[in-house]
Amino acid sequence: MERKQFLKRLGFGLVLPLMSACSSDNDPDASHNGVTTSDDDDSSGTCVTTPSETEGPFPTRSPSTLEMVDIRSDRTGVPLSIRITIQNKNRNCAALVGAMVDIWHCDKDGNYSEYGGTSMQSSNYTSVHFLRGRQDTDGNGLAGFTSIFPGWYSSRAPHIHVHIYDATGKSLLVTQIAFPTDVCDTVYTTATNYYTRGKQDTSMPAIMFLRIR
Repeated sequence: MERKQFLKRLGFGLVLPLMSACSSDNDPDASHNGVTTSDDDDSSGTCVTTPSETEGPFPTRSPSTLEMVDIRSDRTGVPLSIRITIQNKNRNCAALVGAMVDIWHCDKDGNYSEYGGTSMQSSNYTSVHFLRGRQDTDGNGLAGFTSIFPGWYSSRAPHIHVHIYDATGKSLLVTQIAFPTDVCDTVYTTATNYYTRGKQDTSMPAIMFLRIR
């Protein structure tokens, strides 16, 4: 596949299935087994638990104020469609309806909104909220976002942060979505003026793999 065609498909077809598990659909105090992953059309009653990861130094300060589908704001970059499905592992991976899904990530230049002006991030974006958003899962356990492919910053592989809550606001899981190195290399070396530093300086195994439709 030519790189131009790859980027066109990347912009409109990336699917990031990610699923949560808990003991009961309606019991906020029930124990849970973490977040599980599978394809969007999984109906086999099986799924794989997604590991927890650090929230990182730039969590969203007030996620409840950012209920939206399109989280790009004024940020430019390769369009990315993110589809996150939450499932109840203890109920044969049935869809978990009404779960809250928060996501956040850096822009194409490696900067986060709501932070900055410090040694950790010199660019000051403390008064803006780009690339952050929240959605409740629908009847299929699905939450969808429109964003851009994240950039990178030194010593970290490209990633998207995800925090999942149940319908009462109880935290179920904090995790991160990583990307295969070849996907990142294609974006950073092909997309015009995407990232002036070129390829990422750190890679890591993907927490989940991307399926391009």
